[in-house]
Amino acid sequence: MAEEAKDSTDNKGAAGEKVVTYESRDQVPERYRWDLSDLFASDEDFERALDEAGSLVAEYAGWREKATATGADLLAYLRFDDDATIRVQRLWNYASRRADEDTRVSRYQDLNSRVTSLATGRAAASSWFEPAVQALDGDHLEEWYASTPGLGLYRLALDRIRALAAHTLAPEQEAILAQAQELMEQPGKAFTMLNDADLSFPDATDADGRRHAVTHGSYVPLEMSPDRALRESAYHSVYGTYRSVRNTCAALLASQMRHLAFFSNARHYASSLEASLTPTEVPVEVYASLIDSVHRNIESLHHYTEVRRRALGLDALRYWDLYVPIVKAPERRYTFEEACDLMLKALAPLGEKYVSVVRRALSERWIDVYETPGKMSGAYSADGHGMRPVILLNFQGTLDDVFTLVHEMGHSMQTWLSNETQPPRYQEYPMFVAEVASTTNECLLIRYLLDHTTDDAERLFLVNHFCEMFRGTLFRQTMFAEFERDANAACAAGEGVGADALCTRYRALNDLYYGDAVQSDDEIAHEWARIPHFYYDYYVYVYATSFAAAVALSERMLREGEPAVADYLGFLSGGCSKTPIELLRGAGVDMASGEAVDAALARFAELVDELDRGI
Repeated sequence: MAEEAKDSTDNKGAAGEKVVTYESRDQVPERYRWDLSDLFASDEDFERALDEAGSLVAEYAGWREKATATGADLLAYLRFDDDATIRVQRLWNYASRRADEDTRVSRYQDLNSRVTSLATGRAAASSWFEPAVQALDGDHLEEWYASTPGLGLYRLALDRIRALAAHTLAPEQEAILAQAQELMEQPGKAFTMLNDADLSFPDATDADGRRHAVTHGSYVPLEMSPDRALRESAYHSVYGTYRSVRNTCAALLASQMRHLAFFSNARHYASSLEASLTPTEVPVEVYASLIDSVHRNIESLHHYTEVRRRALGLDALRYWDLYVPIVKAPERRYTFEEACDLMLKALAPLGEKYVSVVRRALSERWIDVYETPGKMSGAYSADGHGMRPVILLNFQGTLDDVFTLVHEMGHSMQTWLSNETQPPRYQEYPMFVAEVASTTNECLLIRYLLDHTTDDAERLFLVNHFCEMFRGTLFRQTMFAEFERDANAACAAGEGVGADALCTRYRALNDLYYGDAVQSDDEIAHEWARIPHFYYDYYVYVYATSFAAAVALSERMLREGEPAVADYLGFLSGGCSKTPIELLRGAGVDMASGEAVDAALARFAELVDELDRGI
């Protein structure tokens, strides 16, 4: 098919280029589509590998009686398990990426379901292993370490299993929980289908009566428009749509929370929050101290919303006024090539070793760039043991899209360095540090832009943008984390988690966080219904803690240079070879004390003061 593109009506770049949108995936030039051939050369190769992997369940069962018989048997089993993990992750990665290219294509959804079933069957077939390791005599295990070359590599992994003995059930019960894991994933899958495949939004109308398509990818750019009528129309388009499916969304989220409660109770945790954090080696107190720190410093956010209200000349802000830049700056759209060039310049302080791999990512098509109908919304970096990471974008050409690019590249680079440095058992880095590398890249980008502008108005624009990074990441994600914690606690206590209860809780948090400068409304109360991260099992808080760590890490590297960069690259290469607190401490940030969050919030207060003086 000839390459054709439907031009967007208002997405002109700095040099007059138009940022294009596409009516189908096959219209997108190959250089802007990710290359999955290092996973499987074709769908046929994938399906053959999937069929062959069907024997894994029986192979795991065959290990049950001998895996912990001798040190040599234990080592052989662990190596077999490493290889099986890589095989299953390659299958999952390929099926998931193909499914995300167009969520409307049922074939890839079916293949994805087959891989999920395989993974569930594998988990059930291997569920005897952790109880068996926990039952081993400690002195006996020490003898095996001494007498079995190679087994010592797995000491940390085995120690982590043994540390969870109080939360591990008998093998038969573990098998039942493993089989139930596939059910656990259904609320999130159903939400994804509703959100990305089935929901559509009415067009928004600007002040001149022109219509603008509203999609997941275009919504934030529309909310950044100087046309307030367009912003309001887009806001009502999105939240009016979620209001219309509020009961379905509430039922899905309630199902997610009840699943979490079931598993936490079954494993004898005090809460689903504890059940989520304990295996990641992060104390529950870190989660609570994040929320407490934000509450202590909430006046700085109220100061920011008041500055925003005055800058826009409004009696009161509305929620459709929170994204529009409050400092006039030359309008700019970036081509993808311009965004890549800016990324390379901003990441230069990380050294040539780092930047050279970023260049490879661009030349080897790690990135799926443009939005197409049915494509998974948002952005992510997908990884796996021993595999090249790939990045999904829905690039629109805004400055936010440039930040998204460097953010996801941070994830991919952490994956790459971890896979290059660590053996398979320790390549997957902990959730707590999963957003540090990505957010550090964002901090380096904003510092590069601030350091290279000579225009006072542009600097003020960038200060506003940095404030928005704090608002959108540290404050907003903490608000999400508070909602998730409290909604799950209400669910566990048997309190209401229907649409009305969720809306009431969510609106109250918005009022608390944004303060008197923002006039609330009923539609913002439905925002919880569009947040996919509430199906990720207490993931959102790491965005906030990671942002605090990233502010400290980026400033240290820019201040101290090579020694700090070496420490940081060591952190990126660490995988899960240490606890997440220890990994960050090695890079120069102590997250256990909570000081990093307070320091980051103090930096935000300084930025708001600078913005206030310049408005």
